[in-house]
Amino acid sequence: MEKLLIQSSIALFIASVIAARAFIRKSLDRSGAFFGFLVMALHFAVGYRFGALILAFFITSSKLTKVGEDKKRSIDADFKEGGQRNWIQVLANSGIATVLVVIAGKLTGCQDKCLDTKDSAVVTCLIGGIIGHYACCNGDTWSSEIGMLSNAQPRLITTFKPVRRGTNGAVTTTGLLAAAAAGGVIGLTFVIFGFFTTKCNSDVALKQLLVIPLAVIAGLFGSLIDSLLGATLQFSGFCTVRNKVVEKPGPTVKKISGMTILDNNAVNIVSVLLTTLLTSMACLYIF
Repeated sequence: MEKLLIQSSIALFIASVIAARAFIRKSLDRSGAFFGFLVMALHFAVGYRFGALILAFFITSSKLTKVGEDKKRSIDADFKEGGQRNWIQVLANSGIATVLVVIAGKLTGCQDKCLDTKDSAVVTCLIGGIIGHYACCNGDTWSSEIGMLSNAQPRLITTFKPVRRGTNGAVTTTGLLAAAAAGGVIGLTFVIFGFFTTKCNSDVALKQLLVIPLAVIAGLFGSLIDSLLGATLQFSGFCTVRNKVVEKPGPTVKKISGMTILDNNAVNIVSVLLTTLLTSMACLYIF
Protein backbone atom coordinates (compact mmCIF):
# COMPACT_ATOMS: atom_id res chain seq x y z
CA MET A 1 0.00 0.00 0.00
CA GLU A 2 2.82 2.41 0.89
CA LYS A 3 4.56 1.72 -2.41
CA LEU A 4 1.32 2.36 -4.31
CA LEU A 5 0.78 5.68 -2.51
CA ILE A 6 4.33 6.82 -3.25
CA GLN A 7 4.06 5.80 -6.91
CA SER A 8 0.68 7.54 -7.23
CA SER A 9 2.08 10.72 -5.69
CA ILE A 10 5.03 10.67 -8.06
CA ALA A 11 2.63 10.04 -10.97
CA LEU A 12 0.50 13.07 -10.05
CA PHE A 13 3.56 15.27 -9.71
CA ILE A 14 5.12 14.25 -13.04
CA ALA A 15 1.80 14.47 -14.89
CA SER A 16 1.00 17.93 -13.50
CA VAL A 17 4.45 19.29 -14.38
CA ILE A 18 4.35 17.90 -17.93
CA ALA A 19 0.75 19.04 -18.56
CA ALA A 20 1.41 22.55 -17.23
CA ARG A 21 4.59 22.87 -19.27
CA ALA A 22 2.84 21.64 -22.42
CA PHE A 23 0.01 24.14 -21.92
CA ILE A 24 2.42 27.04 -21.38
CA ARG A 25 4.41 26.07 -24.48
CA LYS A 26 1.19 25.66 -26.50
CA SER A 27 1.75 21.97 -27.23
CA LEU A 28 -1.68 21.36 -25.65
CA ASP A 29 -4.70 23.61 -25.27
CA ARG A 30 -6.63 23.75 -21.97
CA SER A 31 -8.71 20.63 -22.67
CA GLY A 32 -5.68 18.77 -24.03
CA ALA A 33 -3.66 19.61 -20.94
CA PHE A 34 -6.41 18.33 -18.64
CA PHE A 35 -6.83 15.00 -20.42
CA GLY A 36 -3.08 14.76 -20.95
CA PHE A 37 -2.65 15.06 -17.19
CA LEU A 38 -5.19 12.28 -16.59
CA VAL A 39 -3.74 9.74 -19.03
CA MET A 40 -0.14 10.45 -18.04
CA ALA A 41 -0.96 10.15 -14.34
CA LEU A 42 -2.64 6.78 -14.96
CA HIS A 43 0.36 5.52 -16.93
CA PHE A 44 2.88 6.45 -14.24
CA ALA A 45 0.62 5.25 -11.42
CA VAL A 46 0.42 1.77 -12.97
CA GLY A 47 4.12 1.54 -13.88
CA TYR A 48 7.07 3.84 -14.50
CA ARG A 49 7.86 2.01 -17.73
CA PHE A 50 4.39 2.75 -19.11
CA GLY A 51 4.90 6.37 -18.09
CA ALA A 52 8.23 6.41 -19.89
CA LEU A 53 6.57 5.21 -23.12
CA ILE A 54 3.94 7.94 -23.21
CA LEU A 55 6.56 10.50 -22.21
CA ALA A 56 8.91 9.39 -25.00
CA PHE A 57 6.08 9.73 -27.50
CA PHE A 58 4.86 13.09 -26.21
CA ILE A 59 8.24 14.79 -25.82
CA THR A 60 9.77 13.68 -29.14
CA SER A 61 6.58 14.39 -31.09
CA SER A 62 6.11 17.81 -29.50
CA LYS A 63 9.70 18.78 -30.25
CA LEU A 64 9.45 17.70 -33.89
CA THR A 65 6.13 19.51 -34.34
CA LYS A 66 7.90 22.80 -33.61
CA VAL A 67 10.74 22.15 -36.07
CA GLY A 68 10.37 24.09 -39.33
CA GLU A 69 7.19 25.88 -38.25
CA ASP A 70 7.45 28.53 -40.96
CA LYS A 71 7.48 25.94 -43.74
CA LYS A 72 4.69 23.92 -42.09
CA ARG A 73 2.57 27.07 -41.72
CA SER A 74 2.76 27.61 -45.49
CA ILE A 75 1.68 24.02 -46.18
CA ASP A 76 -0.74 22.98 -43.45
CA ALA A 77 -4.22 24.52 -43.69
CA ASP A 78 -4.91 23.59 -40.04
CA PHE A 79 -1.55 24.75 -38.70
CA LYS A 80 -1.50 25.75 -35.03
CA GLU A 81 1.42 27.43 -33.30
CA GLY A 82 3.31 24.86 -31.27
CA GLY A 83 1.17 22.10 -32.78
CA GLN A 84 -1.43 22.75 -30.09
CA ARG A 85 -3.53 19.61 -29.53
CA ASN A 86 -6.97 19.36 -27.93
CA TRP A 87 -8.57 16.63 -25.82
CA ILE A 88 -9.82 14.72 -28.86
CA GLN A 89 -6.30 14.46 -30.28
CA VAL A 90 -4.92 13.50 -26.87
CA LEU A 91 -7.40 10.62 -26.53
CA ALA A 92 -6.94 9.58 -30.17
CA ASN A 93 -3.23 9.13 -29.44
CA SER A 94 -3.45 7.65 -25.95
CA GLY A 95 -6.99 6.44 -25.24
CA ILE A 96 -6.58 2.80 -26.30
CA ALA A 97 -3.22 2.48 -24.54
CA THR A 98 -4.67 3.97 -21.36
CA VAL A 99 -7.38 1.30 -21.27
CA LEU A 100 -4.75 -1.42 -21.78
CA VAL A 101 -2.51 0.09 -19.09
CA VAL A 102 -5.34 0.11 -16.55
CA ILE A 103 -6.25 -3.51 -17.32
CA ALA A 104 -2.60 -4.56 -17.09
CA GLY A 105 -2.25 -2.76 -13.77
CA LYS A 106 -5.31 -4.54 -12.41
CA LEU A 107 -3.97 -7.96 -13.43
CA THR A 108 -0.41 -7.40 -12.20
CA GLY A 109 -1.10 -5.36 -9.08
CA CYS A 110 0.87 -2.50 -10.71
CA GLN A 111 3.99 -4.66 -10.86
CA ASP A 112 6.15 -4.27 -13.96
CA LYS A 113 6.42 -7.50 -15.94
CA CYS A 114 8.60 -8.82 -18.72
CA LEU A 115 7.10 -10.04 -21.96
CA ASP A 116 6.80 -13.75 -21.21
CA THR A 117 3.84 -15.89 -22.27
CA LYS A 118 4.93 -18.65 -19.87
CA ASP A 119 4.33 -16.26 -17.00
CA SER A 120 1.13 -14.71 -18.45
CA ALA A 121 -0.05 -14.69 -22.04
CA VAL A 122 -2.72 -12.08 -21.27
CA VAL A 123 -0.27 -9.62 -19.68
CA THR A 124 2.22 -10.17 -22.51
CA CYS A 125 -0.54 -9.46 -25.00
CA LEU A 126 -1.55 -6.25 -23.18
CA ILE A 127 2.02 -4.95 -22.87
CA GLY A 128 2.67 -5.77 -26.53
CA GLY A 129 -0.41 -3.80 -27.49
CA ILE A 130 0.78 -0.77 -25.51
CA ILE A 131 4.18 -0.91 -27.23
CA GLY A 132 2.51 -1.18 -30.65
CA HIS A 133 0.17 1.68 -29.80
CA TYR A 134 2.93 4.18 -29.03
CA ALA A 135 5.18 2.91 -31.80
CA CYS A 136 2.35 3.64 -34.22
CA CYS A 137 1.55 7.08 -32.77
CA ASN A 138 5.18 8.08 -32.69
CA GLY A 139 5.79 6.70 -36.17
CA ASP A 140 2.85 8.57 -37.65
CA THR A 141 3.84 11.85 -36.03
CA TRP A 142 7.54 11.64 -36.94
CA SER A 143 6.65 10.62 -40.48
CA SER A 144 4.32 13.59 -40.92
CA GLU A 145 6.48 16.20 -39.23
CA ILE A 146 9.78 15.17 -40.84
CA GLY A 147 8.28 14.12 -44.16
CA MET A 148 6.65 17.54 -44.56
CA LEU A 149 10.09 19.15 -44.38
CA SER A 150 11.65 16.77 -46.89
CA ASN A 151 12.75 18.16 -50.23
CA ALA A 152 11.63 14.95 -51.92
CA GLN A 153 8.43 14.94 -53.95
CA PRO A 154 5.59 13.32 -51.93
CA ARG A 155 3.77 10.48 -53.68
CA LEU A 156 0.31 9.12 -53.00
CA ILE A 157 0.69 5.69 -51.41
CA THR A 158 -2.07 4.12 -53.53
CA THR A 159 -0.90 5.25 -56.97
CA PHE A 160 2.67 6.52 -56.37
CA LYS A 161 1.75 9.62 -58.37
CA PRO A 162 3.35 12.93 -57.28
CA VAL A 163 1.00 15.06 -55.17
CA ARG A 164 1.13 18.35 -53.29
CA ARG A 165 2.71 18.54 -49.85
CA GLY A 166 0.14 18.10 -47.11
CA THR A 167 -1.97 15.62 -49.08
CA ASN A 168 -3.37 12.87 -46.87
CA GLY A 169 -1.81 9.54 -47.78
CA ALA A 170 1.29 11.09 -49.37
CA VAL A 171 4.60 9.49 -48.41
CA THR A 172 8.31 10.16 -48.83
CA THR A 173 11.28 7.91 -48.21
CA THR A 174 12.43 10.31 -45.49
CA GLY A 175 9.06 10.15 -43.79
CA LEU A 176 8.96 6.35 -43.81
CA LEU A 177 12.48 6.11 -42.39
CA ALA A 178 11.43 8.58 -39.70
CA ALA A 179 8.46 6.36 -38.82
CA ALA A 180 10.71 3.35 -38.38
CA ALA A 181 13.13 5.36 -36.23
CA ALA A 182 10.26 6.65 -34.12
CA GLY A 183 9.10 3.10 -33.44
CA GLY A 184 12.66 2.18 -32.50
CA VAL A 185 12.72 4.96 -29.90
CA ILE A 186 9.63 3.46 -28.23
CA GLY A 187 11.16 -0.02 -28.27
CA LEU A 188 14.47 1.24 -26.90
CA THR A 189 12.67 3.15 -24.13
CA PHE A 190 10.79 0.01 -23.11
CA VAL A 191 13.95 -2.11 -23.00
CA ILE A 192 16.13 0.43 -21.16
CA PHE A 193 13.59 1.14 -18.44
CA GLY A 194 12.98 -2.57 -18.07
CA PHE A 195 16.54 -3.01 -16.81
CA PHE A 196 15.60 -0.96 -13.75
CA THR A 197 11.95 -1.91 -13.19
CA THR A 198 11.76 -5.68 -13.82
CA LYS A 199 13.46 -8.86 -12.69
CA CYS A 200 13.44 -11.70 -15.20
CA ASN A 201 15.41 -14.85 -15.83
CA SER A 202 18.48 -14.21 -18.01
CA ASP A 203 17.00 -15.94 -21.07
CA VAL A 204 13.73 -14.00 -20.76
CA ALA A 205 15.58 -10.72 -20.13
CA LEU A 206 17.74 -11.21 -23.22
CA LYS A 207 14.69 -11.92 -25.35
CA GLN A 208 13.25 -8.50 -24.43
CA LEU A 209 15.72 -6.98 -26.92
CA LEU A 210 13.43 -8.24 -29.68
CA VAL A 211 11.04 -5.47 -28.67
CA ILE A 212 13.26 -2.96 -30.50
CA PRO A 213 12.94 -4.44 -34.04
CA LEU A 214 9.27 -5.22 -33.31
CA ALA A 215 8.63 -1.58 -32.41
CA VAL A 216 10.51 -0.44 -35.53
CA ILE A 217 8.18 -2.56 -37.67
CA ALA A 218 5.14 -1.33 -35.72
CA GLY A 219 6.14 2.30 -36.25
CA LEU A 220 6.57 1.79 -39.99
CA PHE A 221 3.45 -0.36 -40.33
CA GLY A 222 1.34 2.13 -38.39
CA SER A 223 2.50 4.97 -40.61
CA LEU A 224 1.74 2.96 -43.78
CA ILE A 225 -1.75 2.07 -42.53
CA ASP A 226 -2.38 5.70 -41.61
CA SER A 227 -1.27 6.79 -45.09
CA LEU A 228 -3.39 4.14 -46.81
CA LEU A 229 -6.49 5.21 -44.87
CA GLY A 230 -5.67 8.85 -45.51
CA ALA A 231 -5.38 8.29 -49.24
CA THR A 232 -8.67 6.40 -49.54
CA LEU A 233 -11.12 7.30 -46.77
CA GLN A 234 -9.96 10.85 -45.94
CA PHE A 235 -10.61 13.69 -48.37
CA SER A 236 -7.81 15.84 -49.75
CA GLY A 237 -8.34 18.75 -52.09
CA PHE A 238 -6.52 21.88 -53.23
CA CYS A 239 -8.17 25.18 -52.33
CA THR A 240 -7.45 27.76 -55.04
CA VAL A 241 -8.27 30.63 -52.67
CA ARG A 242 -6.09 29.59 -49.72
CA ASN A 243 -3.54 27.96 -52.04
CA LYS A 244 -3.28 25.00 -49.67
CA VAL A 245 -4.38 21.37 -49.39
CA VAL A 246 -7.58 21.11 -47.32
CA GLU A 247 -9.59 18.21 -45.89
CA LYS A 248 -13.10 19.38 -46.77
CA PRO A 249 -14.70 19.77 -50.22
CA GLY A 250 -16.01 23.14 -51.33
CA PRO A 251 -16.73 25.31 -54.38
CA THR A 252 -13.11 26.49 -54.58
CA VAL A 253 -11.62 23.07 -53.80
CA LYS A 254 -10.30 20.70 -56.46
CA LYS A 255 -10.27 17.09 -55.30
CA ILE A 256 -6.91 15.31 -55.10
CA SER A 257 -7.83 12.01 -53.48
CA GLY A 258 -9.95 10.16 -50.92
CA MET A 259 -13.52 10.26 -49.63
CA THR A 260 -15.13 12.18 -46.77
CA ILE A 261 -15.59 9.09 -44.57
CA LEU A 262 -12.90 9.60 -41.92
CA ASP A 263 -11.27 12.73 -40.53
CA ASN A 264 -7.70 12.87 -39.28
CA ASN A 265 -8.55 11.80 -35.72
CA ALA A 266 -10.58 8.82 -36.96
CA VAL A 267 -7.73 7.76 -39.25
CA ASN A 268 -5.35 7.89 -36.28
CA ILE A 269 -7.66 5.80 -34.11
CA VAL A 270 -8.15 3.11 -36.75
CA SER A 271 -4.44 2.84 -37.58
CA VAL A 272 -3.54 2.74 -33.87
CA LEU A 273 -6.16 0.07 -33.18
CA LEU A 274 -4.94 -2.16 -36.01
CA THR A 275 -1.28 -1.76 -35.06
CA THR A 276 -2.10 -2.41 -31.39
CA LEU A 277 -3.92 -5.63 -32.21
CA LEU A 278 -1.27 -6.94 -34.58
CA THR A 279 1.62 -6.11 -32.24
CA SER A 280 -0.11 -7.77 -29.30
CA MET A 281 -0.66 -10.93 -31.34
CA ALA A 282 2.95 -10.86 -32.55
CA CYS A 283 4.12 -10.76 -28.92
CA LEU A 284 2.23 -13.99 -28.21
CA TYR A 285 4.32 -15.79 -30.83
CA ILE A 286 7.65 -14.04 -30.15
CA PHE A 287 7.69 -14.10 -26.36
